[in-house]
Amino acid sequence: MIIPDNLPTVMHGVQLIGHGGFDQLVYREDLPVPLPDVGDVLIQVTAAGVNNTDINTRIGWYSKSVTMDTETGGADGFKMVDDEDASWTGVPLKFPRIQGADVCGRIIGVGAGVDPSRIGERVLVQTMQPMREASQITCVTMGSEYDGGFAQYAVARSEYTFAVKCDWSDAELATIPCAYSTAENMLQRGQVGLETILVTGASGGVGSAAIQLAKRRGAQVIALASHNKHQELIALGADQVLDRNADITAELKTESVDVVIDLVAGTSWPRLLEVLKRGGRYITAGAIAGPIVELDVRTLYLKDLTLFGATYQDDKIFPCLISYIESGEIRPILAATYELADITRAQEDFLAKEFTGKLVLLPPKSGDMV
Repeated sequence: MIIPDNLPTVMHGVQLIGHGGFDQLVYREDLPVPLPDVGDVLIQVTAAGVNNTDINTRIGWYSKSVTMDTETGGADGFKMVDDEDASWTGVPLKFPRIQGADVCGRIIGVGAGVDPSRIGERVLVQTMQPMREASQITCVTMGSEYDGGFAQYAVARSEYTFAVKCDWSDAELATIPCAYSTAENMLQRGQVGLETILVTGASGGVGSAAIQLAKRRGAQVIALASHNKHQELIALGADQVLDRNADITAELKTESVDVVIDLVAGTSWPRLLEVLKRGGRYITAGAIAGPIVELDVRTLYLKDLTLFGATYQDDKIFPCLISYIESGEIRPILAATYELADITRAQEDFLAKEFTGKLVLLPPKSGDMV
């Protein structure tokens, strides 16, 4: 193990101490600085994005006992949460946990087996990481099964920590890992090409990423978002933007869309299948408007539709994102930054959804360790 001689023993960070409301987020200044194990790197965190998964994990939304939308429990959590299945994997979370699925920073130390030349690299950490010893499509998540980026320091597996060379700020880089890998995974899973796609929740982190990533594939993009965000989405590349509450079956021609990229679900979900062409594909990686939907199975089989769930990510996803950044094929959509101590305000603003793109937390600086 190689670490800086002046590495502090304690750090600032936010611990999630249980499922529930904002009161379950505890800012501390005495958390032990983690040390890299075999195959690990030690990262001085410089920025960490805010994501739906951070809130969903805090409020226990992944539990099958919860049937409501994210916003309903966003501030106070849900009383009916079953702690036994309220995680990505269905295995109970271990508390306290440092959340933060998006980790941007610099490598300042390495564990045994890691090339010391990695020290000094500016890096992003792959959010979704496969469990090599488990089934082919089982994965764990930074900030859920492992401690994440809501602290001054974090450790990560070297193989899932990617150097990135570009002129973006650290805050801009922190907009990428969770949202863009989710969007890229959806597009790759659905083999999206020169087609017409419909993106729900298009002003959010994943939705706005999906617009850019679909356009680089040559797709025609129809986006759903609040009216006040339409011009921003057109600037990102959307060819058409509809109000998120619009009756899309009335606004669009029947069977006019090849692929639906859905992050919302909720009561209007059946309309998404109605506008799909015969042989169309529906891909989901979220359900912020509610996870329980009605499906007319006749629509599914008579139109020969394919439904995809997209959580597990192949190893090719994250290297693709790094290449897109370095070649200038995508750009960050940074809406605002907050001090890490202001995490509650950041999550309140996130839930209000009055922004386009991503919100990012900045841990307090602890000096140049390299």
